Amino acid sequence: MVARRPVIVALLSALTAAFASVARPEPPAEPGILVSRQLLEARHLRIGDVVSLSSDPSGARPRKFRVVGQYEPTPDPMRLGVARHEVRMHLPDLLAVEANPANPIDAETVDAVNVALDDPAQARTVGRSLTRAVPGTVVQRPGGDERRTAPFVVLERFHLAIAVVTVLASSVFLLALMLMLVEERRSTVAVLRLIGFRRSRILQHVLAEGVVIAVAGALFGIVLSMAMQDGINRFFQWRYDTALIFVRITPPVALRSMAIAVPLGVAAIFASSWSLLRGEAFSLTRR
Repeated sequence: MVARRPVIVALLSALTAAFASVARPEPPAEPGILVSRQLLEARHLRIGDVVSLSSDPSGARPRKFRVVGQYEPTPDPMRLGVARHEVRMHLPDLLAVEANPANPIDAETVDAVNVALDDPAQARTVGRSLTRAVPGTVVQRPGGDERRTAPFVVLERFHLAIAVVTVLASSVFLLALMLMLVEERRSTVAVLRLIGFRRSRILQHVLAEGVVIAVAGALFGIVLSMAMQDGINRFFQWRYDTALIFVRITPPVALRSMAIAVPLGVAAIFASSWSLLRGEAFSLTRR
C-alpha cells in the first residue's frame, strides 16, 4: 500500500492539471486575413504576423488580424502601375471593421450585391425585374460599363493605326529592297530571255521565289516573336509589378500575320520584277 501511494499522487496531480487547463479559457485567436503580395513585400510581413487594421484614416478603433496567406491580385489594365496594397477578409470581419458605432444599422447595410445566374442569357430580363421590384436599384451586367470599356476602345484603335502605319512603311522598305535585288539580277534575266525563256515562265519563277521568301520571312517573324514574348512579359511585369500578360502570340494572330505578310511579299517582288519582264532582252543587257 505504501508503494502505490506515489503513483496515486502522481495520477491525481496529472488529472488536476488537465482539469485546470480545460477550465482555463483560451485567449481568443485573431481572425485570419489574406494579404496581397505587393503589400506583403512592401511592409515586410510574414505568414503568422499579427497586424492592426482600421477603416478610420487616423487609425482609431483598430482591430487585430493574423496574416494566414498571400495572394496575387487579379490583373487589371485600368490599374496598371498602381500599388495593389490590399487585404481579403471574411465578410463578418469586414463589417466589424467598416461599421460605424454611431449608426446601429450600418453593419446591416450593403451598397452592391453580386448575383450569378444559371442562364446568363436571362441577365437582361432579371435586370428589368429587379429594377421594377426595387425602385432605385441600378443593375449592371458584366462588360456593360461604358466608362470602363471606352479606354480600351481608344487603345484598340490606336494599336490599329500603329499597325497600319507599320505595315505600309515595311511594305515600302520591302519594295525598295526587292528593287535593289532585281537590279542585280538584270543580266540573269537577260540571259534567260536570250536562250528562249518566255516572260510567263520567268514570271512564274519570280512569283514562286517571292512566295518562298515571304513565307520564310513570316515564319521567322512568328518564331522570333514567340521566343521574345516571355522576356517582354517578364520585363513589363517586373516594371509595373503586376501579373498582367502584355504579349501573347496565339494561332489566330500567327495566321493573321501570315495572311498579311505573304501577299505583301509576293506583290513587292512582282512589282519590282515587272520592269525587267516587260523590257526587251537586248535592253536588259544594256548593249
